Amino acid sequence: MPSIAFRAMGCQMHAFLDSDTDAAATTLRAVPHWFTGWERILSRFRSDSELSALNRRAGKGWMNVSRTLWDVINDAITAARLSDGLVTPGVLTALEAAGYDRDFAQIADGIPARSLAVLSPPGDWRAIRLDPQRRAVALPKGMRLDLGGVAKGWAATRAVQRLAAHGPALVDAGGDIAVRGARPGGDLWAIGIANPFQPDEPLDVVLLADGGVATSGRDLRRWRQGDVERHHLIDPRTGAPTTTDVLTATVIAPSLLEAEVAAKVVIILGSAAGMAWLTVRPWLAGLIVTETHDILRTTTLEQFRWRAPAAREVVYE
Repeated sequence: MPSIAFRAMGCQMHAFLDSDTDAAATTLRAVPHWFTGWERILSRFRSDSELSALNRRAGKGWMNVSRTLWDVINDAITAARLSDGLVTPGVLTALEAAGYDRDFAQIADGIPARSLAVLSPPGDWRAIRLDPQRRAVALPKGMRLDLGGVAKGWAATRAVQRLAAHGPALVDAGGDIAVRGARPGGDLWAIGIANPFQPDEPLDVVLLADGGVATSGRDLRRWRQGDVERHHLIDPRTGAPTTTDVLTATVIAPSLLEAEVAAKVVIILGSAAGMAWLTVRPWLAGLIVTETHDILRTTTLEQFRWRAPAAREVVYE
């Protein structure tokens, strides 16, 4: 099947398009260029990005923004609403205080102890002002945005929508996967759920025709800040990296945005509260891996599973 692999937004990307036409091949080759353009706008690590310009204007009034930045900020606000503020865009200062102040590829073995900072909750996301008529944004004083996973999910969704004009498509943006359309003959896309303890052995394989699959975890993006281990998933209630028992969480949802939000919520809440949060949302299906190697699945996951893995598990009704 035609595909293209590339790096963007600090992650390995992969796009698949089940079509052999010349137009499909041309569109598939364009995917890395789309991501390059989006990254120029949305990266917090580029001083010349539009997002960085907006962050520098925090507390200084309105700024007119591009359609791309406007759409992603609106997705980030939606994420905050869906999660009751557990997934919030205003965490950049907290991330930097925890040591995530540069592209992850540049974080070496540890952050010097002098970089240790007092961690505190970020500002209220509801203080972000939006003016749709002018397509303008105003950030409150002291708040800077990190669009992170929401930006990746937005980009993967936009890319798969463009590709789907030529045939069934899948875009994997560093573990955030957007799918559009069953393959010829009605075959669904087979997606492996990674095992953080045995990377070569997937925990499950799920089948999907449309929607999103997101995996969030603190098994990979972690570092030491002085004598303290840190990771990139901030609990906005404390401003510090979350310390629950969940190592990774994978969620299937009708949209990649919903899947991304839900996976982060589960990690922030912990396995028991996170599973309860998923259970009352039957349009979501989830798999949780705890630090003690337990695997928890929602009953809604059964409709997507291709095979049962040989692993210890607890199923919540």
